[in-house]
Amino acid sequence: MQSKKSDWQKAAEIVRDAGGQIVGRTRLQKVAYLLELAGLGDGFPFEYFHYGPYSEELAQAISVANAYGVVDEEERPASWGGLYSVYTTRLQSEQKGPRTAFVEEAAKIGAIALELAATAAYLRVVEGVEDAWKETARRKPEKVRDGHLEEAKAAYERLLQLETPTPLPRLI
Repeated sequence: MQSKKSDWQKAAEIVRDAGGQIVGRTRLQKVAYLLELAGLGDGFPFEYFHYGPYSEELAQAISVANAYGVVDEEERPASWGGLYSVYTTRLQSEQKGPRTAFVEEAAKIGAIALELAATAAYLRVVEGVEDAWKETARRKPEKVRDGHLEEAKAAYERLLQLETPTPLPRLI
């Protein structure tokens, strides 16, 4: 009988399934949220926050994984003057399956596009917004410029093509 995994183990496994590295706290949050929607997640609860879906439990879990040395968090200076985190782990996946394929694909999406895609999906599923892309653009006008919205739509379409237990919602 397998024991129940702790939240910090689940958080570390998200990094593991991304190939051992996830760049950015926001990217970690959005990948985890999309995993939940796809039926591949670990049960982290999410609410809407400034950057879209956010789980305080996941944020705490990744910090604990870092404290235990299972995940290394390196803070680096960002071009805009703040810091961003790079999460790495040496955990190895026993097998590649739908979850690993999904996480690897989601983790490759640009940070802003991933934020927009996860936000649109959240608005559709949780808030019942019919035209989630339009509402996302309304809420995040500074982020939809420079082709980021089109990139988000294309990336989300790629995720829709992946094998998942629960199909991602279609967004209009």
